[in-house]
Amino acid sequence: MAAVKQVQVTFDCAQPRAVAQFWKAVLGYVDPPVPAGFASWDDYDASLPEERRGHGWACQDPDGVGPRLYFQRVPEGKVVKNRVHLDVRVGTGLRGDERVAALETEAARLTAAGARTVELLRADAFNESCLVMQDVEGNEFCLD
Repeated sequence: MAAVKQVQVTFDCAQPRAVAQFWKAVLGYVDPPVPAGFASWDDYDASLPEERRGHGWACQDPDGVGPRLYFQRVPEGKVVKNRVHLDVRVGTGLRGDERVAALETEAARLTAAGARTVELLRADAFNESCLVMQDVEGNEFCLD
């Protein structure tokens, strides 16, 4: 049997640090430990060749349970809908109006952090309600 692998989710973006700050607020994540020999991530970044400065940023679950998120600068902007997205589980076990209220409460918090609400998808015969949102650079995610 194969060993379970850890997963890192990578986002292409224009401003890695800003997008990482947003997702830290969403998930309660933190910056990874600063590399040895540096007092801060800013010091580490300043040590890089100029063309690599600000190229990437990461955040991680402080308890080591969730996947690490990595944000890398790319020259092109977002053009189409994401093929992969994160579902942020805020309504687990809730149904109906109680679930929608929990989704909308979290959406209000995230909107204040720079997110944008796209669409509330109401429950149907197969799925519970979820709320489609976009992060600070337009990457879709769902409050589920």
